[in-house]
Amino acid sequence: MAPISKECDFLVIGCGSGGLACARRASGQWGAKTIAVESNRLGGTCVNVGCVPKKVTWNAAAIAETLHEAASYGFQIKETAPFDFKTFKHKRDDYIRRLNNIYARNLSNDKVEYLHGRAHLLDKNSAEVTLDDGTRETIRAKNILIATGGHPNIPKNIPGAELGITSDGFFDLETLPKRVALVGAGYIAVEMAGMFHHLGSETHLFIRHETFLRTFDPMIQESIVDEYERQGIIIHRNSVQQKIEKLDGQPGWMRMHYTDKTAPDGSTIDLDCLLWAIGRSPEVEDLGLDKAGVKQDEHGHIVADDYQNTSVDNIYALGDVCGKVELTPVAIAAGRQLGNRLFGGPEFKDAKMDYENVPSVVFAHPEVGSIGLSEPDAVAKYGRENVKVYRTSFTAMYYAMMDPTEKAPTKYKVVCQGTDEKVVGMHILGAGSSEMLQGFGVAVKMGCRKRDLDSCVAIHPTSAEELVTMK
Repeated sequence: MAPISKECDFLVIGCGSGGLACARRASGQWGAKTIAVESNRLGGTCVNVGCVPKKVTWNAAAIAETLHEAASYGFQIKETAPFDFKTFKHKRDDYIRRLNNIYARNLSNDKVEYLHGRAHLLDKNSAEVTLDDGTRETIRAKNILIATGGHPNIPKNIPGAELGITSDGFFDLETLPKRVALVGAGYIAVEMAGMFHHLGSETHLFIRHETFLRTFDPMIQESIVDEYERQGIIIHRNSVQQKIEKLDGQPGWMRMHYTDKTAPDGSTIDLDCLLWAIGRSPEVEDLGLDKAGVKQDEHGHIVADDYQNTSVDNIYALGDVCGKVELTPVAIAAGRQLGNRLFGGPEFKDAKMDYENVPSVVFAHPEVGSIGLSEPDAVAKYGRENVKVYRTSFTAMYYAMMDPTEKAPTKYKVVCQGTDEKVVGMHILGAGSSEMLQGFGVAVKMGCRKRDLDSCVAIHPTSAEELVTMK
């Protein structure tokens, strides 16, 4: 059968957060004839194997943490059964399926035609889509957006690496591992290590250097490493993984050979779960970028400017496939702005995402929040003499009833520039940091000065008040 041919104003390849936002804005608000194509589940990484199920799991781990701490407040809680991970997992899956259905309804409500299949560019104005049943459709479009996201990496040079899973596989686990090793030093490894630990797994975190979260301010790096070790997470510094092999007679178990700071001559560890969190690559395989002339960088990411323009004048790209700021809200904001610019009329001709001062949070235990420049980056940009740093470290009141060994840290840092003390960086670690930073992020985005923080009356007793009372 010959391929069916369709035409549209806008073809969106990839229905993650950014692609969906852009497709819906183009069609639902501006009336552009839009076709959206997705080869996996609607919602992309964030909804299916990222932010959303991660936060649900973090909530479960936080509840486990609270139950442990309840005794300090006089509660005598007797556990009659272990945490039912399987039931929890299936309820989490049900929640994600509901979200998938909501996204499908939203596309329909905004009159976006949705095709489930794999798209391949034929040239700058057309793509071929292979549908689930094997049939093919050719789509001609005036404008094309590539928002295909990325996928987690598994090392290619370590024998047996395929025995491990990635963050995608984390959400497929039916049982909680007894002993888990996570390899990586970014936010995915750190978040999942905290969740595994508080839900009851013996947790080992293998990192290449002395600290993790190495793109964050040094205060964050040092404090969260110390806190994870205090909690009982076993950190293997300066580690190198050599090979992984199955254990005979122990289904599901494996042995990892490695070196680290304490075992430079080599050691082994037996595991029932190994999770690679060593980075992500753009989802560009078989997209046909070369046929359309779309340029990529040395890592395979599509090269796009702040307006999401690629090297081809009617092809655009946004989100993780560009490798710029790989956060869901960034992709959503960029998608909506691109939809406005392409289809919203002359008043939106300069609409674009502002990539400066984007707040981000790591759902570790405790939470970490950051916006703007780290202290070293501020010094490098403005000079030490033009940077002033305010910091505080204290014990949140929540821990007042607990033994000293049970108290988690709270640390804040505000980085200011110039005699006017413009706030160019804010870094916070402690309970409630995620909710706290959203509000303070608005202030930083608006260009607040230290005196603006000082002028705000503190809310007492809170941890957040420390950010407006720093000396």
